[in-house]
Amino acid sequence: MSAPDGEKKKVVRVGDQVFRALASGSGAFVVALIAAIGIFLLIRAVPSLQVNQVSFLFSRVWDTSDPSALAFGIFDLAWITVASSVFALVLAMPVACGIALFLTQYAPRSLARPFAYLVDLLAAVPSVIYGLWGALVLAPVINPVASWLNTNLGWIPIFADGNIRADSGANVFTAGIVLAVMILPTITGVTREVFARTPTAHIEGALALGATRWEVVRTTVWPFGRNGFIGGSMLGLGRALGETVALTIILSFTFQAPNYSIFDAGATFASKIALGSAEFNHNLQVGAYISAGLVLFIITFAVNAIARWIESASGKGKA
Repeated sequence: MSAPDGEKKKVVRVGDQVFRALASGSGAFVVALIAAIGIFLLIRAVPSLQVNQVSFLFSRVWDTSDPSALAFGIFDLAWITVASSVFALVLAMPVACGIALFLTQYAPRSLARPFAYLVDLLAAVPSVIYGLWGALVLAPVINPVASWLNTNLGWIPIFADGNIRADSGANVFTAGIVLAVMILPTITGVTREVFARTPTAHIEGALALGATRWEVVRTTVWPFGRNGFIGGSMLGLGRALGETVALTIILSFTFQAPNYSIFDAGATFASKIALGSAEFNHNLQVGAYISAGLVLFIITFAVNAIARWIESASGKGKA
């Protein structure tokens, strides 16, 4: 019996079904893998948290040398992690935005493409190279700047004396600059792609009305790509929060309690775990470090989830 007029017989292709199943299975596998990692961290952390003798969230003590008397808190680790990452974000965001605008709105195509490749290549430099560059090359150059800030703006708490000399180079100030360079390709890449998707009709319409190039950027490109820029910045923040090797090289010269200044040294969540690997010979000791890793996992996951949500709202012309 033939199909009624106006109705088309649905053709079922085996290849489409196989591809749909593979795509759905891959997505489900990734979600399950993330959930498994979180569950593993939680299971391994709970026994150590139960015997912890100080406040895990608010204590400034970290002593896991004796498994029978564990005392570990993440307050100082959280400060060094957040301070270095946020400082890097403050430095990297305007530079990344400027580069993205230059490449998409001002630079000729013959220059924009190789320059974009050059910026992207920064992501290929190993973390250990960034750490060595920051400690041995960058720190001596910026030490006079750190000393000037500490001397002249020390009345502001964030520029006050840290737990290490301001001109030592082994502090959040140096680490933040290195992190800013490391996250620059991430923020620039996302922002560049979003700005490049600005509808040509909007740009040409603004130019036809007599707008200057800057007015085009301000009235069309920026409103269109603002959410993408913020989302890319959040992705960069997630990258900075989890950095390990570079910050281990730069920051870990002292384990004194920080003074909550950008001239503090110490350890982030990731570098603390890396430096404590020698103690991974008892389940409770390992659990203490896994507890710190669980907090870092939650923070990074939340930051990246927010970034993806913001980025998904970009490119729709919303002011």
